[in-house]
Amino acid sequence: MKVVIQCGGKGTRLRPYTMVLPKPLMPVGSKPVLELLLKWLRRNGTRDVYITTGYLGALIKAVCGDGKQWDLRITYTDEPEPLGTIGPLSLLRDQLDSTFLVINGDVLTDLNFNAFTTYHRQRGSALTIATATRTVKMDYGVIEGENGRVTKFREKPILSQMVSMGVYCMNPQVLDYIPSGVPFGFDDLMLCVMDRGMPVHTFEHNGLWLDVGRVQDFQQAQELNWDDQPPAFQIVAAA
Repeated sequence: MKVVIQCGGKGTRLRPYTMVLPKPLMPVGSKPVLELLLKWLRRNGTRDVYITTGYLGALIKAVCGDGKQWDLRITYTDEPEPLGTIGPLSLLRDQLDSTFLVINGDVLTDLNFNAFTTYHRQRGSALTIATATRTVKMDYGVIEGENGRVTKFREKPILSQMVSMGVYCMNPQVLDYIPSGVPFGFDDLMLCVMDRGMPVHTFEHNGLWLDVGRVQDFQQAQELNWDDQPPAFQIVAAA
């Protein structure tokens, strides 16, 4: 299965570090995030990878090259202007001719690759989103009301919500709704697909997931043991 890794963002949440390094090259242990992600994909049978680049893209190309060092075939796209979180897929319409994966370049996870793609195919989905559950503690008292009258009050509650992991399985038909040459976000794609009644599913993941673009997750990643085959990634490969 072909995989697209989105690496065109500016990584503003990690400034000032990303003023000199693109977010996918931020170090986790002794390795860049992107290298860990590429090794995970190869261990799960991937050979063809497309990396979308924009901001500091030349550095990403210099580090990853053609992918031979990981027994991969890497092809790059360039965004002259930012195309949003999903717009870069418009540059790959001709190449993505069968079911493919899209992964944000700042994701580290032990998601079961085979289970995820099998789930997508079995449900005949146009788009499947890998999801995790995150809890957020509110810093405020939360008020619910009706007609100006308080009906419920919770002091600094902890809220639980299903969120996107930045890992997607898509069918080529989805590309028809992504315009060329203009910024287009994943939220825009979701609205287009759902408005047309196309099936969208979620795949719940309860294991490791770190969004290294967040300072808290980046710091947490430094506390884990990232050797050439980290334990969490070994589990995926054996599944």
